[in-house]
Amino acid sequence: MLVWTRRGRAAVLAVFALVVLVVFAAPIATVVAAALAGRWTGPLPSELGVGNFRQALSGEQAASLSVSLQTALLAGAVALVLGTWAALAARAAPAWWRRATDAVFHLPVAVPSVAIGLGVLITFNQRPLLLGGTKWIVIVAHSVLVLAYAFSAVAAALDRLDPGYRQAAESLGAGPVRVLTRVTLPLLLPALGAAAGLAIALSMGELGATVMVYPATWKTLPVTVFAATDRGEVFDAAACTTLLVAVTLVALLLLGRLRGRAALR
Repeated sequence: MLVWTRRGRAAVLAVFALVVLVVFAAPIATVVAAALAGRWTGPLPSELGVGNFRQALSGEQAASLSVSLQTALLAGAVALVLGTWAALAARAAPAWWRRATDAVFHLPVAVPSVAIGLGVLITFNQRPLLLGGTKWIVIVAHSVLVLAYAFSAVAAALDRLDPGYRQAAESLGAGPVRVLTRVTLPLLLPALGAAAGLAIALSMGELGATVMVYPATWKTLPVTVFAATDRGEVFDAAACTTLLVAVTLVALLLLGRLRGRAALR
């Protein structure tokens, strides 16, 4: 820390705590309070209860939560496989090819997600790749959006990987496939877990591209929250949002435990 005096450090920590409280904690606490509220006509909510959560766990909202979880798991798996493959392939390529691959895979991050959704809708809404009106077009859109993060996580881990492990295995007669499956991928397990967690978290909250491509039979929870808010059903939207955050955190905690075990190995 660049502040040396005790008062200065206390002031910096106080400002940091205030920023965290205002920017992060207060909005989340407000959403949770709205999810528990039956009415909110004064400074604080009233008629607190779990009725909004019962509504969020039934009917269309529950189906949307299931759709979001399925989409996130499928899109995360697709992004993890493709991102890992691209990072491994780019590592052995010339420098100019690595730079080109890096630029292509980070392109979805550089443009608005609505543009990605529109591009996916136009591309996959005609033969021979007619996916419009199906759940697969939503999964494709989410996979494109989270692919950059999976690729970045694995590529960064590969750059930090000691080449001595691979060279030792090759000197003992191990072929490329054996080196990949018995040396490289096990060493990448923590990075793969982090990439999967980030991809799932981003997919769970994705809205912009989803609005462009989703069919009525495959509506994710963020779309349902947006529609409820648009109708003025703020308490229902808050309950759905709280459930979305809770499910995402549980998924990240499970992946974090798996990543921790992989790191210990």
